[in-house]
Amino acid sequence: MSANILALDTATENCSVALLVDDKVYVRSEVAPRDHTKKILPMVDEVLKEAGLTLADLDALAFGRGPGSFTGVRIGIGIAQGLAFGADLPMVGVSTLEAMAQGSYRKHGATHVASAIDARMSEVYWGRYARQEDGTWAQFDAECVIPPAKLAEECQADEHVWHTAGTGWDAYQQELADLKLQRSAGEVLFPDAEDIVYLAQFELAKGHTVEAEEASPTYLRDTVAWKKLPGRE
Repeated sequence: MSANILALDTATENCSVALLVDDKVYVRSEVAPRDHTKKILPMVDEVLKEAGLTLADLDALAFGRGPGSFTGVRIGIGIAQGLAFGADLPMVGVSTLEAMAQGSYRKHGATHVASAIDARMSEVYWGRYARQEDGTWAQFDAECVIPPAKLAEECQADEHVWHTAGTGWDAYQQELADLKLQRSAGEVLFPDAEDIVYLAQFELAKGHTVEAEEASPTYLRDTVAWKKLPGRE
């Protein structure tokens, strides 16, 4: 499944770039909530130079498709589209919520992760993921945006201990205090391109790519209720 993939993400306060080359990853990452447009392209240049590659040497360009900050998601997709257009590269969109699950596994070995990003407006972007034997992640809940108090009411306990990830847990501690899930506190607050590029490998291998003009964000604002996936009621 070896491929040369460049990934970038600006969907949250974190600004990050990762370049996968023959199973080696070159990374840059910085929490810089107001400087994404200044930092992201220099980061791209740095990892390409470090690896001794150009955009023409890549197989695909991956991006954090959201959810996250409206402005941040648009910045990331816009820059990714510009790079992909110029090099005629297919694009791979990766969920920022799923990327945090992968980050939790990379850093802590977590195999069941509950991701919650502070969505402002008294809501969280929410998703739960279970790691599969092949290294991919299965969605346990459909990704959504939901008031944390409503999530606490509707989400039922199960046999798993869920590793928490994302800014939503700190932002809404009181509202989520009644959440019935068994939890283990995690340290991953933001998605990172290092995890996006890992997940993009699987999507590229499956042919799940889009042309640059078709790359689109995931905002989730039209999803107003938590929803169990079929078969998990």
